[in-house]
Amino acid sequence: MNIDDIKRVLVLGAGTMGHQIGLLCAIHGCQVVIHDKCPEIFDEAKRRLDRLADECIGKGLLSSGKKMETVGRISFCSDPEEAARDIDLVSESVPEDPAIKARVFGTFNSLCPERTLFTTNTSSLIPSMFAEATGRPEKFLAFHFHDILATNVVDIMPHPRTAKETIDLVDAFARKLGQVVIMVEKESSGYVFNAMLGSLIDTALSLVSRKVACMEDVDRAWMGVMHTPLGPFGIMDSIGLDTVWKVMDFRARRANDRQLQASADFLNTFVSRGKLGKKSREGFYRYPEPLFSQKGFVAARPETTIGDGSKS
Repeated sequence: MNIDDIKRVLVLGAGTMGHQIGLLCAIHGCQVVIHDKCPEIFDEAKRRLDRLADECIGKGLLSSGKKMETVGRISFCSDPEEAARDIDLVSESVPEDPAIKARVFGTFNSLCPERTLFTTNTSSLIPSMFAEATGRPEKFLAFHFHDILATNVVDIMPHPRTAKETIDLVDAFARKLGQVVIMVEKESSGYVFNAMLGSLIDTALSLVSRKVACMEDVDRAWMGVMHTPLGPFGIMDSIGLDTVWKVMDFRARRANDRQLQASADFLNTFVSRGKLGKKSREGFYRYPEPLFSQKGFVAARPETTIGDGSKS
């Protein structure tokens, strides 16, 4: 294959990042199939995709006149065989569990054309954990997107058996999508930015779960010193608390780390109540006008309840 041959993209997982990756590919002319095993979520998924398209228009990533045409290039499909038909590149965004990813890739290896490139959008795992299970390790690597509304930076992380041709093709495809590529030359959990962000999130959650400070003051400290528009708890809301919890819970169990588990359990008190962050309109903060976005948040200490965000 060459870069012009990548025309049909299959996104595995109709969650937050699946929508974003699918829409970005459609904006740049690809036909996109979003597959999920739960067809009952597709109506809501389509509504979320429509809202995301409007946000992309607001950010200048998509012209309003091209919205219908672009969204029209995206279809939803629950049948694996139909979803895999004539696909050139697969982008996987299923839960952060290597066994689940291995099972999903194993299924699609038997259904996709031999030419199809397989990529994973994992944020915390390394591709060699399930490369063999893909059935085509030489055509497989990690191709990781951040929030497309916030940045155009992507990570490419091959594993030892990834073919150079695969790396070059995915690199060219990323640039075709208008992305800035960070090439990770050696497998490392969290790539580059996420590795640094992970340390920040770990520390922020540890401070709050140990009742050292309330989440608002943790965010105020970060925002006030670093002059950023949001702090670690606002960032987690943007990522999705369910995603952050899944990653942290997996890491805690794998490392048998008490503090990581305490932080994961703290996160789960929000997730179990459906408070998933910005996408559910409530997480650590309430949206669309979170407390941290209000004038004077950093300078004036808000009334808070430690770790609960109930005043936000």
